[in-house]
Amino acid sequence: MHIWVDADACPAVIKEILYRVADRTGLPVTLVANQWLKTPPYPSLRSVQVPKGFDVADNHIVEQVEAGDIVVTADIPLAAFVVEKGATAINPRGERYTAENIKQALDMRNFMESLRSSGVETGGPPAFSQADRQAFANQLDRLLAKR
Repeated sequence: MHIWVDADACPAVIKEILYRVADRTGLPVTLVANQWLKTPPYPSLRSVQVPKGFDVADNHIVEQVEAGDIVVTADIPLAAFVVEKGATAINPRGERYTAENIKQALDMRNFMESLRSSGVETGGPPAFSQADRQAFANQLDRLLAKR
């Protein structure tokens, strides 16, 4: 099992949780971003800097991920590719994407994107909260307990 992180937009508090997981469990955790990331010097933790560009980090993760891995991302199209490959995708708010719910999530994303492109102001997501952080930690703990 490998944990992959779409790190460009991942909240710092979630990265901190993942650093502790790498240190505590020894599981490989890889942060993928198009910028340099400062990470603690844990043996199972690494960061990969990919070139800047549209979906470059996402494509790197899709190429590397294997069935049974975990991917942390808020990017629903990336989550769809991950689920298709037999891996697990969770977002930083703790929502798990599965074969059963990813199509609905993609449809909602596309609908909201079409609204925004037609000029409708949809607002953004709510501010990241302590409850979101806890939901992520709980979901990750459940996934790790299954291994």
